[in-house]
Amino acid sequence: MDTPPTSRIASFGQTEINWDKLDKRRFYINGAGLFTGVTVALYPVSVVKTRLQVASKEIAERSAFSVVKGILKNDGVPGLYRGFGTVITGAVPARIIFLTALETTKISAFKLVAPLELSEPTQAAIANGIAGMTASLFSQAVFVPIDVVSQKLMVQGYSGHATYTGGIDVATKIIKSYGVRGLYRGFGLSVMTYSPSSAAWWASYGSSQRVIWRFLGYGGDSDATAAPSKSKIVMVQAAGGIIAGATASSITTPLDTIKTRLQVMGHQENRPSAKQVVKKLLAEDGWKGFYRGLGPRFFSMSAWGTSMILTYEYLKRLCAIED
Repeated sequence: MDTPPTSRIASFGQTEINWDKLDKRRFYINGAGLFTGVTVALYPVSVVKTRLQVASKEIAERSAFSVVKGILKNDGVPGLYRGFGTVITGAVPARIIFLTALETTKISAFKLVAPLELSEPTQAAIANGIAGMTASLFSQAVFVPIDVVSQKLMVQGYSGHATYTGGIDVATKIIKSYGVRGLYRGFGLSVMTYSPSSAAWWASYGSSQRVIWRFLGYGGDSDATAAPSKSKIVMVQAAGGIIAGATASSITTPLDTIKTRLQVMGHQENRPSAKQVVKKLLAEDGWKGFYRGLGPRFFSMSAWGTSMILTYEYLKRLCAIED
């Protein structure tokens, strides 16, 4: 006999903390500090990925290792953090928008799919997928300009790209040349890349957790099982983050490569269109060109995703309202 939908959701109350059980003030303040720390640790991977995606055919640096070696040789460790200040400035409001939209939408989505009486993993995949996509759509208004500016800083002076004095210089020159819409260069592709990526990531994370917990004997008809230890919860969440990163990166890397090139390549009147970017990639490397930077992107999404989700779940436990 199937477990009623409501108890399916409640069966994971031992490992999940809902939005209405959080102290929002503590959540936002502590979250800003924790996520800044995670960004500091993983930002260099984004720099390497971006350089791999925009490298011309003539550039010798065609592997992540050679890119890192080149950056350290020319700029030292600071070179791995080009554009970091810009990212951090925009990351806090963008993250607040994303997480608020994610949690509030997730609650509504679970209520929406509950009457369908689907399995726990399927319910979680649908609800988390909807929440992830919605949160991404809301946050793109902040993320895209930050992306455009930071990526230009990441590749400045590399493979023929212009040099800048900082994020403000980049933004000023973009607005002067193209108006405010220049800051939203590649917005459509960003939405097409990040929204499905976010949906795939959160759907995979939510469903894989349920599958793993059931494998371990929790959930479903086993609600009477003793609550899992904190270490077991962390391990399951980490495994879910790795699975989610692998799934999302495999699906969305081609669009991310096109988007990145569109945002950082070309100057003034000779900016390429998405169609031209696709043709150039095909001419240079064939279909494998669309998967440039897949290794760093996979590592970035898995490492960032796992670190982010563990930080996020820890943050929720830290800010939970005591009953």
